[in-house]
Amino acid sequence: MEKVLITGSAGFIGYFLATKMIKEGFNVIGIDNINDYYSKILKLDRLKQVGIEGNDISWNKIVQSTKYPNYRFIRLNLEESKFLLDLFESERFSFIIHLAAQAGVRYSVINPWAYIQSNLTGFMSILEACRYFCPDHLIFASSSSVYGMNSKLPFSVNDNVDHPISLYAATKKANELLAHSYSYNFHIPVTGLRFFTVYGPWGRPDMALHIFTEAIIQNRPIEIYNFGNMRRDFTYIDDIIESIFRLIRIPPIPVKVGSIQLSPATSYAPYRILNIGNNSPVNLLEFLAVIETKLKKISIKKFKEIPIGDVPVTWAEVEQLFNLTKYRPETSIQEGIGNFIDWYLSYYTQDT
Repeated sequence: MEKVLITGSAGFIGYFLATKMIKEGFNVIGIDNINDYYSKILKLDRLKQVGIEGNDISWNKIVQSTKYPNYRFIRLNLEESKFLLDLFESERFSFIIHLAAQAGVRYSVINPWAYIQSNLTGFMSILEACRYFCPDHLIFASSSSVYGMNSKLPFSVNDNVDHPISLYAATKKANELLAHSYSYNFHIPVTGLRFFTVYGPWGRPDMALHIFTEAIIQNRPIEIYNFGNMRRDFTYIDDIIESIFRLIRIPPIPVKVGSIQLSPATSYAPYRILNIGNNSPVNLLEFLAVIETKLKKISIKKFKEIPIGDVPVTWAEVEQLFNLTKYRPETSIQEGIGNFIDWYLSYYTQDT
């Protein structure tokens, strides 16, 4: 069984990806530090779905899943590079999927050092481990936020992304640059994925869908930023997971030196960047209307200016993704929001 390491495996995307990889027969090890940026209970409940019991979890200890013989979990800070190197040496992973990061654009204004420690120092630990124990493919999570205030739509991986407007975005751009240098110097096959507003069941409580749903149910006002003039390329979790899974066995091939004029999407290293988005931006008020329809309840709206670090629109161009995988994310917001709300109502009322 090929071994795969998934960092951030108690997180939203990490949980679903670990589940997919387990069921596809890979030998999976998950890593997460289970921090308190949002509910630890939600993270532990995700882990419980794959047989990792909270009472068994302790720092730097490998826990065996009670449901799947091919899944193990470790609570670990990636900044602890020696333990990570030992893990790489003992396990000899074929694939690394690095999803762990300090998430959230707005929180980066409040607690910038958390992003430096997790998104930069933590990622450097992964790159250094890959340097000495080179996997067949390293895939890491970047973000649509790197496009900043780009006015050209849709956002293309061929576009310049030198003007991020949040610290979170800047750390993700830095990840791309660090990964490229390691790919070039140490011949590590690397793919960076720019995710576009991922949503779905088990989603993060700091995301719009969760916040809006909770507020409507509890009869609280919803803050609508930029006075409703916001569009997001909402991408359903299943589309994200399917895209990643199809890419695992398609490592990048370097461009022959001197054969073409390089662009941001091409390299002389075995390195590439891809967008994963629905290629269909939705107005925030339309998104909210679908939630209201599903809940059969009208929201209380409070219109506000756009926050620091936010952008008014995101829109993914996904031709490169399709050319490689023959797959396009296409789940409608009606289907995706419906699935989320069904999960939300079940999860948050199960003990009442």
